[in-house]
Amino acid sequence: MLTRVEWRVSLRLVGTVLKWLWVPLALPLGLALYDGTALLPFLVPTVGTVAVGAALERLTDEDSLGEREAFLMVSATWLAVSVVGAVPFVVAGAGTLANPVNALFESMSGITTTGATVVVDFGAHSRAVLLWRAVLQWMGGLGILVLATAILSQLSVGGAQLMETESQTRDVNKLTPKISQTAGLLGRLYLGLTALQVAVLYGLHLGGLAPAMTLYDAVAHAFTTISTAGFSPRPESVAAFSPAVQWAVVPFMVVGATNFFLVYFVVTGSLDRLYENEEFRFYVGLLLLFAAGVAGILFADGGPPAGVEEVARHSLFQVVSIVTTTGYASTNFDLWSSGAKHLLFVCMFVGGMAGSTTCSIKTLRWLVVLKAFRRDLFTASNPRAVRPVRLSGSVVEEETIRDIYAYTLVSLLFFIAATVFVAVDASRGALSITEFEAMGAAASTFFNVGPAFGIAGPFASYEPFSAPTKLLMTFLMWVGRIEIIPVLVLLTPAFWRS
Repeated sequence: MLTRVEWRVSLRLVGTVLKWLWVPLALPLGLALYDGTALLPFLVPTVGTVAVGAALERLTDEDSLGEREAFLMVSATWLAVSVVGAVPFVVAGAGTLANPVNALFESMSGITTTGATVVVDFGAHSRAVLLWRAVLQWMGGLGILVLATAILSQLSVGGAQLMETESQTRDVNKLTPKISQTAGLLGRLYLGLTALQVAVLYGLHLGGLAPAMTLYDAVAHAFTTISTAGFSPRPESVAAFSPAVQWAVVPFMVVGATNFFLVYFVVTGSLDRLYENEEFRFYVGLLLLFAAGVAGILFADGGPPAGVEEVARHSLFQVVSIVTTTGYASTNFDLWSSGAKHLLFVCMFVGGMAGSTTCSIKTLRWLVVLKAFRRDLFTASNPRAVRPVRLSGSVVEEETIRDIYAYTLVSLLFFIAATVFVAVDASRGALSITEFEAMGAAASTFFNVGPAFGIAGPFASYEPFSAPTKLLMTFLMWVGRIEIIPVLVLLTPAFWRS
């Protein structure tokens, strides 16, 4: 049987990615050297990943990436990096991360920008190890930007081809005709926003508004905010800092979940693009609507004792954090009323804009679903009418609408199946969780949100779940981050057969 997939080409490109992982590994290695902590956790993967990457690059001289090879490369890259990312945790041998299953879970959560953690003993880990968690997420955020631009939008994954329409990707490609140049543009913008947030957060410390915010904290949180990822070196997440820090983090989460091409045009002076972009208006509208809803519920329940500012801050922060799939916590929202928590649960299914670092279903797809459903209601009573679905003035092709419907349905089916597995496995292992907590944990890992409710709440950990459940969640994070299709298509015999 012949294969139609030039797998050597895919693995060669995976090897190139692995070979260059020594660059991000140098950051925690340098911090470990400065702090006088163990260097071996970072030297071992540095040597190993360079050797393996160089070996994979020798498989073939070809570098032409076809559609099938792209599917394989995308899936294999995220899986390979997560395996390498787990090595420092295991070699360090401290705390819950010394367990290989936990280490793989944490690494996959990092590179997929999920933010779900199995760490329960932050003090057991060196600053270098905790920085590596943040670096993984920063890499994952940048990687998904390049992936969405260069590959997913071209493979028509779940309607991702619409990104060209809504983000004016073609305009950017006229400026940067090569993928490498487009990646460079995105990388500079991503790095600039990260540096800006470091300056803002540490500036608050220097100004006396954030006494607990060290330079290390500023860097770690900037890495995990722009990437809409959510790992924090503090067990209390952003709740460990002053209200000024929490207010300052909100706009960076919003920007991280905004289409980066749109951000590019705004930075270069085209402010009118914000108003013209229908998805952006929809995205901001949902943030404000959900925040007002949560605040209303909290006020109706009596609200926190500090009053209006605290209710407004925590409502906006938590809605933005969950809609953008960042997963930070400004307070223990697991203590909120059932109504507020259920509204936050709904936020897990939204996501930010296409072409951003965010995860979940994304606002672009929901906007098309709503427009198509409204069109279908109209044509049901006016069968002779022809009413195309338009997005920012452009007609959306019916094939694209079907892709989006299918993607949304498959996402919900994955979530339902995962919920059943989590609940059943917890019952078998005598782990006491409610159905709502099982739903929250399944949704949070599959849609790459991070914290959920109950034992997986914002100040808790996923460590109590059994090894089979954590492995399932690791798989869910991998599949959800790369838009489901690249992984599922590998499981079909037709993909491999000639």
